[in-house]
Amino acid sequence: MSIIEVDGLIRNFSYYEKTEGLKGSLRNLVSRKKLIREAVRGVSFSIREGEMVGFLGPNGAGKTTTLKMLSGIMHPSAGEALVLGQVPWLRRKDFRMRISIVMGQRSQLWPDLPASESFSLNRAIYEIDRKDYERTLGELVELFGIRDLLSVQVRRLSLGERMKMEITAALLHRPKVLFLDEPTIGLDLLSQRAIRGLIKTLNERQGTTVMLTSHYLSDIEELCERVILINRGSIVYDGALAGVNATLAERKVVKLMFSSPVDRAALESYGGLRAVDSLEATFDVERSEVRDFSRRVLGELPIADLTIEEVPLEEGIARLYRGDSGHD
Repeated sequence: MSIIEVDGLIRNFSYYEKTEGLKGSLRNLVSRKKLIREAVRGVSFSIREGEMVGFLGPNGAGKTTTLKMLSGIMHPSAGEALVLGQVPWLRRKDFRMRISIVMGQRSQLWPDLPASESFSLNRAIYEIDRKDYERTLGELVELFGIRDLLSVQVRRLSLGERMKMEITAALLHRPKVLFLDEPTIGLDLLSQRAIRGLIKTLNERQGTTVMLTSHYLSDIEELCERVILINRGSIVYDGALAGVNATLAERKVVKLMFSSPVDRAALESYGGLRAVDSLEATFDVERSEVRDFSRRVLGELPIADLTIEEVPLEEGIARLYRGDSGHD
């Protein structure tokens, strides 16, 4: 059953061209050229209940704009969407009570008050029964290990501590759908791991549907089996995370370690040389040719070790952003 349905969603922003200098400013007072920027271009997809989906794209690709429309913060220019069976931007009470959005670069907490005060305010806003509130808060506090921080002013918390508080506040009313926009941005590795663990636990225990944007691929690899890639406002891939590179090219990365130095020119003669450093070299090899390539280098070069790996996920995603088909 689909809990999020998006069909042809479009969002345009209008602005005016500004010419330089005093003459340009005076001219703009009389006549201004209006320009249109297409932030989201006809995006369509569906997400099943309980899925955790990575929503990836370079800066300015349309990720945050899409999440804002799906959470009801922003109206689209055209297109349709249903979240929990409702039109998000109508912002009906029943809809708002069942979704939540966390934006890594924006805070919903009062900076000069302890997080516990903001939590109490959220309890009133979402009309949470006091017993349910205390039970949920207790679970989240325990998961994050933040009990000693509840009475500390938010502005005095570290970035990682504040992010934990932000997510805790977003989960108090046990939303059915959770939108996470860069929830681990700027956090240290331990904090990133803690937040990923909470999201995974939340999904397993409550079946919460999660749509996650992140520039840290470790977030996506650990949490999401499916990814949607967007670039310049359009979807360029929607499918299994494991299939990103498979759709691009039938290639493998072969890494060689030598027992003695090998001349770069000799290595280049094999074709597909990606990098060479002292006693190591890396090659890009067609999958169908890996066996023959390995047999040849083992017989002709002073090989100490040989490993065969998949093309790095980052590279596959970057090539999809560029629109590469993966075939020469």
